[in-house]
Amino acid sequence: MEPSHSSRADEKETGRLEAFSDGVFAIAITLLILEIHVPKEVEKGGLAPALLAEWPSYLAFVSSFAIIGIMWINHHRMFEFVRRIDQTLLLLNGLLLLAITFIPFPTALIAEYIRHPDEPVAAAVYSGTSILIAIFFNLVWRYVAFQRHLLASKATPQAMDAITRGYRFGPLLYLIAFGLAWVSATAGLLMNLALAVFFAWPRGRQ
Repeated sequence: MEPSHSSRADEKETGRLEAFSDGVFAIAITLLILEIHVPKEVEKGGLAPALLAEWPSYLAFVSSFAIIGIMWINHHRMFEFVRRIDQTLLLLNGLLLLAITFIPFPTALIAEYIRHPDEPVAAAVYSGTSILIAIFFNLVWRYVAFQRHLLASKATPQAMDAITRGYRFGPLLYLIAFGLAWVSATAGLLMNLALAVFFAWPRGRQ
């Protein structure tokens, strides 16, 4: 049977939003590599020690790459349940993308200041960005969950509740990482990475 005109319109509308979002994720994740620089001045020990000395940049790059990549996975999973979009969803998704495109800045900040007296500030900015993104993820998902006319038929109550439970404590957990960052910048960064891996775990599969 031919799909209805309404179904084709819904698919096209959702596809454009997801394609645009995918592009933003791709650009943000690509910009991260710009913060890893070739050593310009090599001391007597040679190039190898100079490369090893750049470990804060490598750590920040890997952490942010994983975080953005896992956020993209969760964004994709979220929109598997969305059949239609409206103006409010477009705006909320835009706020989420705004926060994600900001990630390269705190990544560069923590790579530069992780061995500096101000490293707690840099780590706090990094974790603060994660808090903001977790809040926006919750806003997008909760709006979708309460707007049943936007949902696909596969969005069963059990699947929806599983995702809601998974996102519920995201802002609080990242707030803990924010507090930890003032004690240890490296520990705060590693907790952000651990939380990203946690949120990569599939939810809502039936």
